[in-house]
Amino acid sequence: MNEITKTPPARTSANRLPLAEGGPMGWLRGEIDRLFDDFGRPGQSLFSFAPRIGGPVPALELTDDGKAYQLTAELPGLTDKDVSIEVADGVLTISGEKKEESERKDDGFLLSERRYGSFKRQISLPADVDADAIKAKFQHGVLSLTLGKDEKAAERSRKIAIES
Repeated sequence: MNEITKTPPARTSANRLPLAEGGPMGWLRGEIDRLFDDFGRPGQSLFSFAPRIGGPVPALELTDDGKAYQLTAELPGLTDKDVSIEVADGVLTISGEKKEESERKDDGFLLSERRYGSFKRQISLPADVDADAIKAKFQHGVLSLTLGKDEKAAERSRKIAIES
């Protein structure tokens, strides 16, 4: 804090708090800062060549409707053939790779562009997810997963008595 004005110091991309230091709110603040830092820059997308620590990360949202969890991932520019989904040992892995090539000839000039990028996102699943009841749909750049709940999961939990 600045003692004169009592305002927090401005954050730049160099001094953002990592998730471990700032907790979830610090992480959220860093993501919002990154959004405003990147606003208006041409060519920014999931697979752009902007320097990012750890590579591109698709946005995810997990909700619980009572009967199942709904997970959505924003994957602009990808198709269902570009994406792979796996589940093992309570961890859901969403990965993908995009290769774009374009070539244009104008007035004796040849413009050839190539962009490549990949990502991998792993999510620890809630204990009551039934791995055999996971369904996926991909439409308009949005991956939607329905993670069915295992009704017997509650039966497998027990309270542990504390000995004195």
